[in-house]
Amino acid sequence: MRPGVVLAIVSVSSLALLGAAPGRGPAPLPAEMADTGGGGQLILAQAPDTRSTEGTVSWWDLRDGQWIQAGSAPARFGSGGLVDGATRTQGTNTTPTGLYELPFAFGIKAAPAGTRVAYRPVRESSWWCQDNDSRSYNRWVDPLPADCAAAESEHLIDYQAQYAYGLVVAFNYAQPVHGRGAGIFLHVNGKAATAGCVSVPEDAMQRILTWTAPEANPHIAIGTENGDTALTRY
Repeated sequence: MRPGVVLAIVSVSSLALLGAAPGRGPAPLPAEMADTGGGGQLILAQAPDTRSTEGTVSWWDLRDGQWIQAGSAPARFGSGGLVDGATRTQGTNTTPTGLYELPFAFGIKAAPAGTRVAYRPVRESSWWCQDNDSRSYNRWVDPLPADCAAAESEHLIDYQAQYAYGLVVAFNYAQPVHGRGAGIFLHVNGKAATAGCVSVPEDAMQRILTWTAPEANPHIAIGTENGDTALTRY
């Protein structure tokens, strides 16, 4: 047997022992997740650990059974870090981990050309109700209802940079649990860490909005690299 053949066999055997198939790289992150929401698009917001206020957002398409990355950007998280969404408490400035739907987009600026997701323009009368005593808790309201205190809510137009563009993250949204938290979005960066949302640079937010396809049932997964809140657990 020629020495070159022996070397080739040894190399293939070594790869097998290492658990790597010849010519293949690591599996894409969505392929390692327990659940991706069942759709054809997925946004991943990942931080190194629960104490982090910075990380990465990436967005992916499912094509012919394979997840293909469409883009990525640096991201910011809550100033209080990240916490399991099922146990989060309102007012802690923590970003809730988990897998969530994306009901609609909104913005102070006009929707970027090519945006297909439902997009609500922010007006002077637009608010997000965060009053635990209101029937409109964790809902967009326009105008502010009588039972929702302005001091307990977000006047969306006041956040010119952050809410230039945004996507609603359906955390605590379908059946809101009062006290768990309200108004969690994927939005444009402000000056520093968020109050619990995920934020990215404005150009990345524009790209995400024009990429998002409602018919693909897009979801967002928020988590850490390892541990109980690891992205792959969702």
